[in-house]
Amino acid sequence: MSFQLRREEILSGKQLSAMLGESPARAAQAILLAAGEGEVEAQALLGQILLDGQGIAQDQALALRWFGIAAGRGHLMARNMLGRCHEQGWGIAADASIAAQHYRIAAEAGLDWAMYNLANLLATGRGVTVDHQQALALYRRAAELGHAKSMNLLGRYLEEGQVCQADPIAAREWYRRSAEGGDFRGQFSYAAVLAAEGRVDETVDWLEKALAAGNLNFLRVASQTLADATGLRIQAMASRYAARYAELQRG
Repeated sequence: MSFQLRREEILSGKQLSAMLGESPARAAQAILLAAGEGEVEAQALLGQILLDGQGIAQDQALALRWFGIAAGRGHLMARNMLGRCHEQGWGIAADASIAAQHYRIAAEAGLDWAMYNLANLLATGRGVTVDHQQALALYRRAAELGHAKSMNLLGRYLEEGQVCQADPIAAREWYRRSAEGGDFRGQFSYAAVLAAEGRVDETVDWLEKALAAGNLNFLRVASQTLADATGLRIQAMASRYAARYAELQRG
């Protein structure tokens, strides 16, 4: 079956994204057409599907090139993804310092994901000098824009009182918002707060949500944390986290 499309059939970025969920191969053809015609949203999307191998053969180096094209035309998420490629070594040798440069450009232009990614580098000293004050400021800016992962990390700074005044009430609120925003680490953090309050049913509910969405590294660490928890129902979740970790590890 041919999926060739004519120029007059070029779709918007939103339409192309929707098509990916329905027919990745057909969407890839449409994205290729639109990208070749200069549609910047399609150029950024082409980089993403090449990176993921979604509906098209995976090619990280080519993904990097398309992210660069879109970023050069002002596409902020493409600029952020250039940073991700340089940070992770996707299609190019890993270099966190170059990643930080791309993140900073997109963060200063207002992209929450770039704020989060740059803050992660600043908090850990990868490619940049450790700067928790700046990392905290970036997490806060991104959180205030609705970025769920940043909400969780802002909550951690506030809970621990690191480079800021400890504020457990504000930390609890940011954990709650992160959890409700769908971040599995935020769900786990909020569950810990609820457990300390003795709200076991709600704790288990949020642990269930985090279990369903968590990645390999999170599940490994979380299972160890839960094994040391107080309360049989919460401790019982440790074995479920460990089992899910083993399942994902097997692939």
